[in-house]
Amino acid sequence: MTIELASEYGKIYVTEEVIAVLAGSAALDCYGLVGMASRNQFKDGIAELLRRDNLRRGVEVHRDEQDVLTIDLYIVVSYGTKISVVAHNVQSKVKYMLGEVAGLQVANVNIFVQGVRIAE
Repeated sequence: MTIELASEYGKIYVTEEVIAVLAGSAALDCYGLVGMASRNQFKDGIAELLRRDNLRRGVEVHRDEQDVLTIDLYIVVSYGTKISVVAHNVQSKVKYMLGEVAGLQVANVNIFVQGVRIAE
């Protein structure tokens, strides 16, 4: 499914996969984040970290009838960091990136912490 954005020069169509990659890339820039975790896969109680080329597997994009987005991010945080601060920073960065840079309306950014790891 795509989201249509109108500009003075014409229409822009953005797929949900692109939105997911943008959100995942923005999240990875935040301090205290080890990586993204798959939203569907959990092995032996340990979240599998995703590589940069699979970021969209750790992000769910939901939209309503007015193309307002809700983003769900599945993350792994660094051991020794305050989880609530890391989550808030990720929420702020993703909302800013999608709202101000990409021009999309974001209502909510939900964070699901899938694990805690020692950063390498």
